[in-house]
Amino acid sequence: MALGRASTQPKLSTASRWPRVALFVLAALLACSSVVVVAVLYVELRLTAPAYALVGQAPPDLHAETVFIPSASGAILHGWFMVGRPGGGAIVLMHGIGSNRLSMVRRARLLNENGFSVLLFDFQAHGESSGTRITLGQSEALDARSAVEFVRRRLPDERIGAIGASLGGAAALLGPGPLPVEALVIEAVYPDINAALANRFRIVLGPTIGRASAPLLVPLFELLAPSIGVRPDRLRPLNHIGEVTVPLLVASGTRDTRTTIAETRELFARAREPKSLWMVEGADHVDLEAFAPAEYRRRVLPFLEQLRRADDRHADPSSRPVLSQPAR
Repeated sequence: MALGRASTQPKLSTASRWPRVALFVLAALLACSSVVVVAVLYVELRLTAPAYALVGQAPPDLHAETVFIPSASGAILHGWFMVGRPGGGAIVLMHGIGSNRLSMVRRARLLNENGFSVLLFDFQAHGESSGTRITLGQSEALDARSAVEFVRRRLPDERIGAIGASLGGAAALLGPGPLPVEALVIEAVYPDINAALANRFRIVLGPTIGRASAPLLVPLFELLAPSIGVRPDRLRPLNHIGEVTVPLLVASGTRDTRTTIAETRELFARAREPKSLWMVEGADHVDLEAFAPAEYRRRVLPFLEQLRRADDRHADPSSRPVLSQPAR
């Protein structure tokens, strides 16, 4: 009795299976590459897309003058200018990425109530200012300098300070030399663009995939960046903070995932004396004044006292802020 015919189907040899394996691996690599490119483009275009907004009139209680400042970046910057007490010092306020001068209104109100003249403005490609694309600090550094020069022309006898949050702080450090001010506060500033992007890739892709992909994504960003007018080699505040010779206050949140504690401490370590560090307990990458208003007042106002002229320092105490210990 026949036990059955042997199968006539030819068996696939190891050699004949390799093309299929190779095709599968190639397809997987192409899929991963597509995800990488999409992730880079998403972060790149999202971070650099213009953030235009209708800001409108200044809040009536600010008693602010609307000003228009030609910038070396080529933009016309829209801003509000508030005159303070003669000899009381002047402050330039610089907002974060994707925001505008409205985010600086609380600081402007606090400072002006304490005698400071204040300029708050929209960076190029933000708010009502002109500009085609956000450049992560490259062109904004030129805006920062133009804003300080505007205040210097309007108030030639005043000592000027600046407060920059995130992008605003980076803009204060980047560009052709240190910002020409007598005191500087920077909040939640990235040390270099590669670290900033790696942190954001982890946020977008998740900690595991983001951490594994960052070594590939960052170089790809550097390759694509010139197509949108950004030079990554010019976006390293860590390389410039040592050029700052005026008193410096560095602040950041202890839970900030976009600019980590380690990165803030590294930035601070590169700075010259006199300098102070304020790590805001529990704060993420947020508006530090809104997060901790009382502590902000206790830390920042005393730091800015050095902008007062000597005669103003002996003004009527009832018109002056109550000071606390300097920031440690």
